[in-house]
Amino acid sequence: MHEKIEKNIGVMAVLIVLAISIGGLVEIVPLMFKGAVVEPAPGVEVYSPLRLAGRDVYVKEGCYNCHSQQVRPFRSETERYGHYSVAGEFVYDRPFQWGSKRTGPDLARVGGRYSDDWHYLHLTDPRAVVPDSNMPAYPWLAEKMIDGTQLQKNMRVLQMLGDPYEDDVIDGAPQAVSGKTELDALVAYLQGLGTEWTGQNPGAEMAGGRP
Repeated sequence: MHEKIEKNIGVMAVLIVLAISIGGLVEIVPLMFKGAVVEPAPGVEVYSPLRLAGRDVYVKEGCYNCHSQQVRPFRSETERYGHYSVAGEFVYDRPFQWGSKRTGPDLARVGGRYSDDWHYLHLTDPRAVVPDSNMPAYPWLAEKMIDGTQLQKNMRVLQMLGDPYEDDVIDGAPQAVSGKTELDALVAYLQGLGTEWTGQNPGAEMAGGRP
């Protein structure tokens, strides 16, 4: 039987796909019903309109190509970046920004580590604060305004997908970001990373929280 399968590439391909599918289901399906995976961690809430706009800027500019948001459960990482990431932190991320590329530092716990002024300067002129940085500058973000109408549409879609946005918050989104630039939004997004989760009972979260 094994010899026949090896000589029939079509049958082998079907069996490989079948094996991978079964293995994937065995790993993924149980996690879908695990509270630590599908429920927000203590303190984690949906993004405010400004922070959601900032996250869209973060994705649009490809920041995830150089920065991960995933502290792995190893001493070398937790001593540098803080507590390891847990799944409940990312239930409102669509898509999540875990990543694996670290040209720059991991940003999962960057919120509150630097002042707003530091971030503004770092994003417009990185080498002014980090002389050996190879990060590109993003000065145009200070000139581009947030599109409140598009943001409102995005929030309605997220509400349909299950994010608990109240209608009045969505209705007020354009006003909440009125006069705000993409740079303002991006700084607000960065300043919130890792600050909402309280870190309660991390041991119980660990199995479901490992990326």
